[in-house]
Amino acid sequence: MTFSPLFETTKLGPYTLKNRIVLPPLTRSRSSQPGNVPNKLMANYYAQRAGAGFMVTEGTQIEPRGQGYAWTPGIHSEEQVQGWKQVTKAVHEQDSIIFCQLWHVGRVSHTSLQPNQAAPVSPSAIKADAVKVFIETAPEQGELADPSEPRALSTSEVEALVKMYKQAAINAKAAGFDGVELHCANGYLVNQFISEHTNDRTDKYGGSLENRLRFLKEITQENY
Repeated sequence: MTFSPLFETTKLGPYTLKNRIVLPPLTRSRSSQPGNVPNKLMANYYAQRAGAGFMVTEGTQIEPRGQGYAWTPGIHSEEQVQGWKQVTKAVHEQDSIIFCQLWHVGRVSHTSLQPNQAAPVSPSAIKADAVKVFIETAPEQGELADPSEPRALSTSEVEALVKMYKQAAINAKAAGFDGVELHCANGYLVNQFISEHTNDRTDKYGGSLENRLRFLKEITQENY
């Protein structure tokens, strides 16, 4: 009988994973409303998959403006932190490790998902195309829609967002997560800063590659 290395333990930083199977982030849009609060349904979902040695949550918005799809969970309110505790407890009871994926969609959003139905925020006022968002059309009903026209963030607003990422990581720790993953791909906010196609800023966050990487660098260098 051949024993697969998939089922061997391995190390991830300070953690010993019970196997080498990973659950990647998968958006489910199942949070409770109002407030985008993690719930028992979500705890059951992750518990059913806790046979994996390492798990990363669905994308979890760091602030209200970070939402681009209806009913996705956040990690910016106390109610959300308490909701996530159900999830981390259920996963830890099965000896698995779970990280929270910190997410901000930036311009990939719709006014109906934004506080006070404001324009989505982005490095630059360049509308996203070739992508859809998911909006609520009625209780428990939704549809795909085109993203709304975004507005450019001011320099001070970008600096404030760096602090929001830090607070989201602190909230994740309070919720019982073992760590966090930064969502920096797929055309969302961090990726929007990095790409010259979505970032035409002239301040310290735009222009050269070094400047376009500054937002991500500052997030990762925050003292957690």
